Amino acid sequence: MSSDLSTLALFLFVPADRPERWEKAFAAGADAVILDLEDAVAAAMRPEARRALRERRDAIAAAPCPALVRLNARASADHALDLDAVRDLGLAGVMLAKAETAVDVEATRAATGAPVVALVESARGLAAARPIAGSCARIAFGSIDFAADLGSADTRAALAPARSELVLASRLAGRPAPIDGVTTSVKDFDLVRADAGHACELGFSGKLLIHPAQIAPAMEGFRPSEGDVAWAERVLAARGAGAAAVDGAMVDAPVVLRAEQIVRRAARFGPPAG
Repeated sequence: MSSDLSTLALFLFVPADRPERWEKAFAAGADAVILDLEDAVAAAMRPEARRALRERRDAIAAAPCPALVRLNARASADHALDLDAVRDLGLAGVMLAKAETAVDVEATRAATGAPVVALVESARGLAAARPIAGSCARIAFGSIDFAADLGSADTRAALAPARSELVLASRLAGRPAPIDGVTTSVKDFDLVRADAGHACELGFSGKLLIHPAQIAPAMEGFRPSEGDVAWAERVLAARGAGAAAVDGAMVDAPVVLRAEQIVRRAARFGPPAG
């Protein structure tokens, strides 16, 4: 199933060597499912995972939501084998692990014929984020691997500069806002919600997930508050009436743009949270 990757927000990983889990993942309510050939699959099981992809190509093409496959890094011995496995699967795209150059992305796109989500997971990848953004369909942040590469803490404060650079790189390249990394606490719903909200504040428009239970709280994190939606509606109404101020603040073009973004996000993620 093909789809415009720019419109998707919640991406759920499932191991490619566990096809008995695929149906549940596809039906869980995420915007897309990523069949993983990288971290979720032990090296010894990757041949079996590739075989599962080839044998179930019809099920992948007919899936009720878009399917992607995460490929191993271009520099790895697995990469060429992964490319052979994903040809003609009817994928919405592929995710390239440890993308570090625009050449990595361009070569992967040429080999697969599919849009590429570039997973930035290292200092080298972040340093090349702007050319990578210009070459890929969308950027995603591999926050855990990135923190490990730098030797930094995997905290919001420590990774805020990297996240902001990915947002800026995406905007400069005219690409959709990037996709944030996973929350490893599977059932700490408050943390998933807060992580999604933090990503949204920084300008991300999507998140990677590792369990179906994370879908609902992640959606809540991206959903604007009732107060924000009410403010946005007042601004848009005032613009139509020619008013100069709302709540004591000027209604100019940037304010209107912000209001429009909030209304679109409310429409995308459901009724506002109280």
